[in-house]
Amino acid sequence: MDALHDPTAQIESSVELSVVIPMFNEEEALPALVERLRPVLDGTGEAYEVIAVDDGSTDRTAEDLVVLRATWPQLKVVRLRRNCGHQAALTAGLHYARGRYAASLDADLQDPPEKIPEMLALARTRHLDVVYGVRADRSTDTGFKRRTAGAYYRLVRRVIGSHVPTQAGDFRLLSRNALDALKALPDQPQVYRLLIPWLGFPSGEVAYHRDQRVAGQTKYPLRKMVLLAVDSIIGFSVAPLRLATWLGILAFLVCLGMAPYTLAAYASGDTTPGWTSLITTVLFIGAVQLICLGLLGEYIGRIYTAVQQRPTYYVADDTDTGQASSRDIAWPGPRRGEGSPQDFLDSQGIL
Repeated sequence: MDALHDPTAQIESSVELSVVIPMFNEEEALPALVERLRPVLDGTGEAYEVIAVDDGSTDRTAEDLVVLRATWPQLKVVRLRRNCGHQAALTAGLHYARGRYAASLDADLQDPPEKIPEMLALARTRHLDVVYGVRADRSTDTGFKRRTAGAYYRLVRRVIGSHVPTQAGDFRLLSRNALDALKALPDQPQVYRLLIPWLGFPSGEVAYHRDQRVAGQTKYPLRKMVLLAVDSIIGFSVAPLRLATWLGILAFLVCLGMAPYTLAAYASGDTTPGWTSLITTVLFIGAVQLICLGLLGEYIGRIYTAVQQRPTYYVADDTDTGQASSRDIAWPGPRRGEGSPQDFLDSQGIL
């Protein structure tokens, strides 16, 4: 990644710790977040920055962040042009992080910021590139949430591999080596809780008690949880394709087992009673075919998305430069006096 496409390449920094916080409609949680996070970071004695990524919020999150920056100079605000999703906002924040280490944290305070110094100390003493925050106690979650989360981690560990930490979400600490490895990957939607273990960097774990959301509503309803599970399995494993193969074999064996019965019925002239079994077999085979086609469609759709090479996110502005980097900005079409994307970028001071 060259300097033109890297928002941190032209900045010489002595920042030791970056804290990346994706936010979407979190104006109610902001006061409590600042009240807990800032004393923790000030108490480390390290040079730090906090990168708050506004993921197209429709409330006053972006405005309140700018106001907070006036009294908290370490706070940086990156505003995306639209809501791109939690993982895309996290990607943007990690791309802008300048520290030797970067911690990712949600704004709802379910993951305690007080654990960040412990993560940093563990990474230094054991020379680790990744430290996962592991939810040892989820008693504050609903029973449904605990069961579905447990099923998700059991499934991904069985299908993808035991290297995936159990109950580790997006609360983690990354070294600069791990950050650079992530930034070198193709620009596409990522599931970091699976992608980072896949990289194979030396890692450790810090256990913590998961708290209730401090304010506002959850941004991960059941629909998004299901989509996360689908993206996790299809994005990191070909097991569903193998499932389609096994379903095809099962359908073949069922049909093979039906062959003697159909031949016997034909020989005896008693073919009318076989209508039920025939319809059942046809419906079964048709269902298997549709399942297989659907699984193929999921993989083909992801190939199509990757081939398009569209950026995962678009940055509207950030408080360091007041504008987006050329990597992230989208040309909105000719403006008055501007006839090309190059003219537009030049007017923004990028070219």
